[in-house]
Amino acid sequence: MSERTVKRRVALFRTEDGVRTRGLPGTSPSALKNIIPIRKGPWTNTAPGDGQLDTVARCGQSLAGSFVWTLNCTDAAAYWVGIRAQWNKGQEATKESAAAIRARLPFPLRALHPDSGGEFINWVLKGWCDAEKIGLSRSEPYKKNDSMYVEERNGHVVRKYAGWDRLGDPAIVPELNQLYDVLEAYLNHWKASRRMISKERVGAKYARTYEKRAMTPYERVLAREDIADDVKEKLRKEHDTQNPLLLLKKIAALKKKMYNPAKASRDRGAAE
Repeated sequence: MSERTVKRRVALFRTEDGVRTRGLPGTSPSALKNIIPIRKGPWTNTAPGDGQLDTVARCGQSLAGSFVWTLNCTDAAAYWVGIRAQWNKGQEATKESAAAIRARLPFPLRALHPDSGGEFINWVLKGWCDAEKIGLSRSEPYKKNDSMYVEERNGHVVRKYAGWDRLGDPAIVPELNQLYDVLEAYLNHWKASRRMISKERVGAKYARTYEKRAMTPYERVLAREDIADDVKEKLRKEHDTQNPLLLLKKIAALKKKMYNPAKASRDRGAAE
């Protein structure tokens, strides 16, 4: 008996009075994708609070099983970075991480722009954004350049400072978030970058023009006229209390603590 014949005969058991019966769906993701619009830019003239969102898998060499994920949010106007660790990438966990990042931003969160992954395109995150009056758009599937600012920081921010190893223990999430708290302060106050102003195709290559001076996200916020003075004053006071060398030393100490094999062995023994 061929496979096609088996399928046809088995289908007879799934009919009632000649009408095929099916279960009722509880969700309609295709309808939600039609509700959440695709945004392709431009991103050059956005106001602070327009964040691009993405997740980074802390899976090592395998995506099998459960492990830690990092939610990365990058502001398109100021390059302000917000990062949060969570266990797996469930809808509620992703929403809670987004809320934690929002609470740490120096300016109001106006909109979120994730990719089309299931951790973002769901009614949980959509309902939270609607309740908090946060705009929600998405990038076109398989078009990473729609979220270029957050994509480029997945490597030289999350991977560079937190490593590539697999994190398969939920107990490590609070320790990783402690590392991210210090890392946010260092990146936003002391790590400068240059924004590309224009790009022109010349033959088979592109001629790119960049800002003359690299600026930190902190400096970009202070230079914005659409940021309130009290926000800038609060950031200045916070900036004056920081030392980039001490922040880097603290990041190194937290990484050593988090990846300490002896500590991990003791923790596993205590759990057993």
